[in-house]
Formats: sequence, structure tokens, C-alpha cells
Amino acid sequence: MLIELGHFALILAFIMAAVQCVLPMVGAQKGWRGYMAAGEPAATAQFLFLAFSFAVLTWAFVTSDFSVRLVTLNSHTAKPLIYKITGVWGNHEGSMLLWCLVLAFYSALAAWFGGNLSDTLRARVLGVQGAISVAFLGFLIFTSNPFWRLEVPPLNGEDLNPLLQDPGLAFHPPFLYLGYVGLSMAFSFAVAALIEGRVDAAWGRWVRPWTLVAWVFLTIGIALGSWWAYYELGWGGFWFWDPVENASFMPWLIAAALLHSAIVVEKREALKSWTILLAILAFGFSLIGAFIVRSGVLTSVHAFANDPERGVYLLAITGVFMGGALTLYAARAASLEAKGVFSLTSRESALVANNILLAVSAFVVFVGTVWPLVAEMAFDRKLSVGAPFFDAAFTPFMVALAAIMPIGALLPWKRGKLDRVMGQLWGILALSLALGALVWVMQTGGSILAPAGAVLAAWLVLGALVDLKARAGRGDLSARLRRLRYLPRADWGKAVAHAGFGITLFGVAALTAWQVEDIRVAQEGQSFAVGPYEITLVSVEQRQVSNYQTTLARMEVTRNGNPVATLFPEKRFYPVARMPTTEAAIDNGILRDLYLVIGDPQDAGGWAVRTYIKPFANWIWAGAIIMALGGGLSLSDRRHRVAAGAAKAPRAAVPAE
Repeated sequence: MLIELGHFALILAFIMAAVQCVLPMVGAQKGWRGYMAAGEPAATAQFLFLAFSFAVLTWAFVTSDFSVRLVTLNSHTAKPLIYKITGVWGNHEGSMLLWCLVLAFYSALAAWFGGNLSDTLRARVLGVQGAISVAFLGFLIFTSNPFWRLEVPPLNGEDLNPLLQDPGLAFHPPFLYLGYVGLSMAFSFAVAALIEGRVDAAWGRWVRPWTLVAWVFLTIGIALGSWWAYYELGWGGFWFWDPVENASFMPWLIAAALLHSAIVVEKREALKSWTILLAILAFGFSLIGAFIVRSGVLTSVHAFANDPERGVYLLAITGVFMGGALTLYAARAASLEAKGVFSLTSRESALVANNILLAVSAFVVFVGTVWPLVAEMAFDRKLSVGAPFFDAAFTPFMVALAAIMPIGALLPWKRGKLDRVMGQLWGILALSLALGALVWVMQTGGSILAPAGAVLAAWLVLGALVDLKARAGRGDLSARLRRLRYLPRADWGKAVAHAGFGITLFGVAALTAWQVEDIRVAQEGQSFAVGPYEITLVSVEQRQVSNYQTTLARMEVTRNGNPVATLFPEKRFYPVARMPTTEAAIDNGILRDLYLVIGDPQDAGGWAVRTYIKPFANWIWAGAIIMALGGGLSLSDRRHRVAAGAAKAPRAAVPAE
């Protein structure tokens, strides 16, 4: 009975989404306050119905209710509780229910905290959000119902994909969806503004916090996914340019551009047309990502489904919303006149350059991701686009972006002098180049990648400090510290995020340039040297755990005769799913990770062993977390919580006719 109630709540949520879509839009067009106000309770009701539906599905997984088809396909009684819960979204149907729940949550937030918006704009934003919910709830109910019952329930389930039975995957999808789906708010603001024909500084202030929330969650979600791939897949890499990885990276790049572009709209009422386009494209790439993950058109270890028919539905959703928004944009773009003018040497110009670099880099990732599909459909050729293409085509744009960030942060609005700005930066530029030269000398030749990464990282981190110093102004130390204390949190957030970007860049460069890899066959009791470490394969034993069998190796690591770590890499086999997984053993450190993997037994005796020394690996994720922290600091700025822009128009009751 509870399962039927969950299904019924899903249908009621669909009805509430339709009400939220239609009534506020009609009310905004006609000026009927009652119709406009209907969007708020509809959004709240939709969220509550979906929350109940999601809770019911979660309960079915926790209690192993195998009368529910989805539970049978993705759970097992021997599975630990945390993976029973994560099994809710570790599949296509459950993940789409989570998508719809997050979408309704953002709609409810707009209803609850949108009091600083004009009545018509809030009504239209809620209406667009409702339309998106109608599309995805329709997709869920009619093609991907998570509450299908089985006539004859089995005694046990078929288990969750073993790769997804990991703590990293317990948190990665929810954060990713909070980012993916959060960009729907920027899309709704853009479409609502186009319908009203008004984009001004107030609109820029309204759209920024919503975009910032999505960008922060997307940053955390991508970092968690990268961290999971690093330690779980056993390949030893942090990024593989996999289609699904790219699907989350593209909206992140566009959202970063949108954040910077919205600042120009807010401060100078310029770049209006471009900012609206970015808001549309940011959510558009999220929809494209949903299509890639669930259609099966591109192969990925992360994919949730391999169903082209359902993929066609998602493609239709993408076409309708993107096509409709871009058509409206084409009709209205000419009226989005920019009021602010600025010189070539100004913060506006630096932000334009920032936007161009981010947008083009996202386009490069998009082309590399879809080109195999295009080549197969158009030329009947099987092609693979891998890391060499992305590294060569994408990296120059990130280098250029890092180079201009400290300069742009110090340039004044409207008009500035480059020599005056560089006067504050020559010292840190010299220091950054000196650090790069030191790294080059210390590495005794080799790739230029690590020294270049060190230069860019120092340039960004020290540039962020110079930016804060400049905002502290002149005077004695106590006066400057007092000014820093009362500096807007958005300024602190910008500096912290830029520094985090620099730290991540250095981590990527150092790991790529200095990684040491060793692959060999080792006998039990044998020792071998990798870099400065002596590694001994002490023993290998078989064990039975609750829901898997494991081949567990004991490996001892020493350096100059001194113990460093005892590590236990595993090779697991899940009998229900009949699938093996590799569990790397990692000795984490600030300056390096020691990464060990045990492979298969060899016919001639011994075991395949892979050893990696990964310098500065953790700096990659530390930088990402610092970037997210910077975004959180900016979001906590009081200016994002206070009513923005002009006062609301006086409310005049207009009767519905």
C-alpha cells in the first residue's frame, strides 16, 4: 500500500507542476494577482509530494521490498545499509526521481525566498520552473516509473553495480544534481526576463546567487566524482575525459562564465544579451549531460542507462526548452540594449576575455565529446577522442585564463591603466617566474608542465593576496586590517576561489609531470624498489565478506630502512552481480600519494602489482574544495540576502475575468 501511495504522490506532484506552470504565467500576462500567487503553494505542494515519494522509494530499498522492480534490480539483502540507501539513486529511475525532487526544491526555494522579486518576474520564474518539472515528471511517470511492482517477487535482488558501492558515490550524485538542476533557476530567470523584455542591474543581482549556489554544488560534485575515480577504478588517474565527466564539466565552465558576466550586468548594465545566452546554455548543457548519461549513445563507466528510446524523450525535452528559449532570445535580443560603455583596459574587458575563454573551452570539450557520435552517424567511422586531444586543445585556454585573472581583478570599472595595475603585480610576477625556474632546476630536466604549473599557481595565489591588499587601502596596519575585516564577503570569496583554482592547476601539472609508475609481477615475500621506496609483497590471502569475496594483499613500504606504511590493496568479486572491482590502497600525504594495486595471479606464479607515486595529488581536490569555499563566502555576502534593485511596483488588485 505504501508503494502505491508513493506512486500516487508522484502523480499529484505532476498535477501541481502543471498548475505551477500555467496559472502564474497566465496571471503575469493578465495582471491577475490571484493567479500569480497560485505558483507559490503549487511549488511547495509539488516539493512535499516528491519528498514523500522519494522517502517511500528509499524505505523500499532499506527494507529490501523486492516486490518493487527497481529494488530487485539494484539491491540485495546482504548489502550494507548505506549502499541500500545510495541504491535509490544508483540507477536511471531513482536518479531521475532525485532530479525531479531537486528541481522541485529549487522551485520551492524561489517561492519561499523570492519576496524581493517583482510579482510578475517571480510568477514567470515559477512558471518556467513548473514547465521543466512537467517535462521531467512526465518522463519519469510514463517511461521510467520507479514504483513498478513485480507479480512474483524474488527471494533476493540482483545487487547494485559494485563500482557504485562506495562512499564517494553516496554523496557524488546528490551534490552533482544540486548543481546540474540548480542551473534551471538561471534558465528560468533568463526566460522570464525575455518574456518581460527587461534585463537590468536588479536582474543581475537576482540571478547571481542562484547561479552561485549551483556552481558551488557542481564544483563539489565534480571533485567528489574525480576523487572516486582516482581511488576506486584502480587506474590511478583523476580525470579521464570520459563523456559523463565532460557532461558535468561543460555546464561548470559555462556557469563560471555566467557568474562573471552577471557581475557586469549588475555593476554596469552591459553584456545583457550575452549573459542571457549563457544562462540558457548553462542549463542546456545540463540537459545534454542528462541525455548523454541515460541514452546509451556514448559509452561510459558512469552511465545510468542504455536505452535509446528513453534517450529520444530526453533529446526532445532538450530540443523543446533550448529551441524555445533560443527562439525567444532571437526575438528579444535586439531590445537588450547595453547601457554601460567601457574601454579596452577595464574590468569589463577582462571579464569579457574571461567569458570568451571559458565559453570556447566548453565548446572544445563539447566537440571532443560528441565527435565520435557525429563521425559514426555522418561518416560511418569509429573514432575515439581521448586525453591527447583534450590536453592539447583545452589546456591553452586555461593557461590564458589563469594569466589574466589577477590583472582583471585589479582593473577598475569602465576605464583603467594597465601600467598602474601591473605596478602592483610586477613583484609577484617576478616571484612566480623565480619559483618556476627553481622547480625547473630541481626536477633536473624533463617536462615544462610542472614549472609552468608552479608559475601559474603562484601567480594566482599571490595575485589574490595582492587583490585583498589593494582593497585594504593605505594607512597603518591596524587600519588596513580593520578594512579587511569589514570587506564584503564577495570580495573575500573571489580571492579564495581564485587561489583555489591556482592550487588545483599546480596539483594537475605536478601529478601529470612527475608521476612514477611501476608495473611488475611480484612473488609473495619479494621486495622491489620504486623511486625512493622499497616495497615488499608480504602475503596474499582470500577472504569472504558479507556481499563479496576479496583477494587481499599485505604490502609493506619502507624508505631508507624506515617503515612508511603497511597497505592492503584488494581485488574484489561480487558474486551476485558477477563483477570484479579493484580497490587501490593509498598512503595519502601532503606532498605525495603512494598508490598500490594488486592484480590477477600469473600462470608462472606471482601476482601482477602496479605501483604509482603521485606527487601533489591531493592538491587537486583541496583546490576544488577551496574554490567551493570561496563560492560559499560570496554567497554569504549580505548583498545577496537583501532586496535587490528597484522597489516593487505598487500592488493593485485586478479581478480575474
